[in-house]
Amino acid sequence: MSRPSTPLRAAVIGAGISGLTSGKMLGDYGVDYTCFEASDRVGGNWAFGNPNGHSSAYRSLHIDTSKHRLSFKDFPMPEDYPDFPHHTQIKAYLDAYADAFGLRQRIEFENGVQHAARLDDGGWELTDQAGDVRRFDLLVVANGHHWDPRMADFPGEFTGETIHSHHYIDPTDPLDFKGKRILVVGIGNSAADIAVELSSKALQNEVTLSTRSSAWIVPKYTYGLPADKYYVTSPHLPLKWQRWMIQKMQFMTGSNPELYGLPKPNHKFFEAHPTQSVELPLRLGSGDITPKGNVARLDGRTVHFEDGTDSEFDIIVYATGYNITFPFFDPGFISAPDNQIRLFKRMFKPGIEDLVFMGFAQATPTLFPFVEAQARLLAAYAVGRYALPPAAEMEQVIDADQEKYTGHVLDRPRHTQQLDYFVYEHDLRAKELPAGVRRAEQQGAPVLTGLRP
Repeated sequence: MSRPSTPLRAAVIGAGISGLTSGKMLGDYGVDYTCFEASDRVGGNWAFGNPNGHSSAYRSLHIDTSKHRLSFKDFPMPEDYPDFPHHTQIKAYLDAYADAFGLRQRIEFENGVQHAARLDDGGWELTDQAGDVRRFDLLVVANGHHWDPRMADFPGEFTGETIHSHHYIDPTDPLDFKGKRILVVGIGNSAADIAVELSSKALQNEVTLSTRSSAWIVPKYTYGLPADKYYVTSPHLPLKWQRWMIQKMQFMTGSNPELYGLPKPNHKFFEAHPTQSVELPLRLGSGDITPKGNVARLDGRTVHFEDGTDSEFDIIVYATGYNITFPFFDPGFISAPDNQIRLFKRMFKPGIEDLVFMGFAQATPTLFPFVEAQARLLAAYAVGRYALPPAAEMEQVIDADQEKYTGHVLDRPRHTQQLDYFVYEHDLRAKELPAGVRRAEQQGAPVLTGLRP
């Protein structure tokens, strides 16, 4: 006996790149959805000065991935954009994306989700900023994972000023960074950019860069072209073979940090996220930045390092990464301690089939096409064309994928969500989506599509 069908109602949390892409694809598939955004604008992390506090962009920030790798496949970046656009251009690109596909009309601005509770019989009850309680069949979480700063935990106490890179704007905001003794902790892309900017001789600073694990430093250009144009992995060869080949060729890039006075990395090339910087090696080699290993302890304004040396500082800038946080969920329901969250294909939590996570990965070399690939599966799932495997099988796949993508990397919160975009996208497009289509044909549409008794 057939059952009456009611339209699926989906909720999307966030209007950053993951939320916008999710909404665009859901709309393409005819899904009725509402996007909740705490801010008054789209763009999330790329909306400089975002009133919701979720942007980590600083005034001088340029994207580290070239436009050739970053563009959405169905909405290329303008040809007149430089290879590495400024954050204002990325924001303009996302505004144009939202306008081109009519996404704003589905977004409730300045009305984020305060609390999300799953109902006993499936579906969600959301409490928004306005205090209204709303019900939805499917919840899409796209609130980002570069907005909740994670601080280093060193013994002792520092009595100077401290700031996380998330709050850094420029050499005058929010602190006066002129004529200061500055320690930058970390060696990711933000740490490199900020250390370079603050080490300009015009600012009359003394800048020290401290790193625990060190990092391989890769150039943005190789042979006159953006270096990531050369980065393509094959889904048809074991990743460990491809990593081995890249490691053998590493010396050609001059990426060994020991060449510039930094500590020897405690990992091989591509066993941790490399740092992209043209200027950091130059500033280190010019003596504008002093390289140091890990901090041992803090004592007033004195910082002691593990090599036995110590120095006095006025300011510490912690460029130490971010926590994956879901403030709208009860912590006992869903959380990500140490940035660990088990998701099938980085999207689905086994046992909760009306919940989808979008964009929660450190995708190498690109993020925008990564969420675009996820959005295709999301939309197919929402309309019942794709069905999930049993929970036990999903758990096995989670283990296998985690070993494939992160089994070789350092055990750090930064790397828990690492993956290779090219292999991941091929897996979704050529394997998982067709398999899910076959399951849907055999099993029928999932209950979340609104088919209620």
